[in-house]
Amino acid sequence: MPLRHWTVYFDGSAMPNPGRMGAGAVITEPDGTRHTLSLASHAIGCNNEAELRALTLALEELKARGATAVLAYTDNSILVEQLGTPGARPIARMAGLFEDARALLESFEEASLRWVPRHRNHEADALARASLGVAPKPAARKAPKKRR
Repeated sequence: MPLRHWTVYFDGSAMPNPGRMGAGAVITEPDGTRHTLSLASHAIGCNNEAELRALTLALEELKARGATAVLAYTDNSILVEQLGTPGARPIARMAGLFEDARALLESFEEASLRWVPRHRNHEADALARASLGVAPKPAARKAPKKRR
């Protein structure tokens, strides 16, 4: 029987950067049921740390809900590079957080971490910002086409 994947889009915010951190995630069960996570931290950190903490919180929530297969999406290329490259040397002050996230990813029968453009992660970003009492970023506008 094939594994039924849970999907999570996650994001973290630091206000200012570095500053208070917030995490947001949109979790979708294999049957399409959606859950959201929006949580502020009293800790101070940078945006990359906030993103990593958001991933950890989301994975812990998935474990608690019984997920065994996960597709995780982030707009943070550093996380994808650090967690997806064997032997990658993490940012020293965040090494423990990377180890925790890596161990959580490996605890699933199947887990994949993928990069998405920022505009495809808007809802998770809005949840992270809301946890800090900050309004969502305005939607990206497409440049008007030039007439020839």
